Amino acid sequence: MRIITDTSNALRAGGRRRGRTRLAACLAAASIAVFALAGCGSSGAGNGTSSGGGSASQPPAAAGTLATAHTKLGTVVVDGQGKTVYVYDHDTAGSGKSACTGACTGLWPALTTTSMHPTAKGITGTVGTIAVSGGQQQITLNGLPLYTYSGDNAAGDVNGQGVQGIWWAVSPAGKKISGTGGSGYSY
Repeated sequence: MRIITDTSNALRAGGRRRGRTRLAACLAAASIAVFALAGCGSSGAGNGTSSGGGSASQPPAAAGTLATAHTKLGTVVVDGQGKTVYVYDHDTAGSGKSACTGACTGLWPALTTTSMHPTAKGITGTVGTIAVSGGQQQITLNGLPLYTYSGDNAAGDVNGQGVQGIWWAVSPAGKKISGTGGSGYSY
């Protein structure tokens, strides 16, 4: 049997365990906060803002280009770098503004361009733009603002599909794709 006579060592060992427990709790809380923000449940109604891009938007799509790509969801619209673009259920087609504001824009950057006439290859829906801050334009499809998802790391990723039941990849015709593509995940 070992008797600890130096209590300072015992206290340091206990303190390290408590420190690890606190760190784990902080990391868990941060993960929950990120997930909660991913849905960006704010409707933006009545806030008088028309931003959706601003400084939190991604760099302008290559010359304002939209194209199509085949993913596990089928054929989807992608930006000039091959990243999947999404529509947001809280946006209203033809309103001329984005409902994704505040923290939402960090996770769902507006798809922006400096061109008033984005190039669209393989897109059958109506492509347009709405004004956002900084002299840029957010690209729209059938009047709905388009976004990318910060959780998509590579061309063809569709990690934003169905997040909180309000974010959807979009077809070349401008319709939201509501399936999960057989990934086994349900949203």
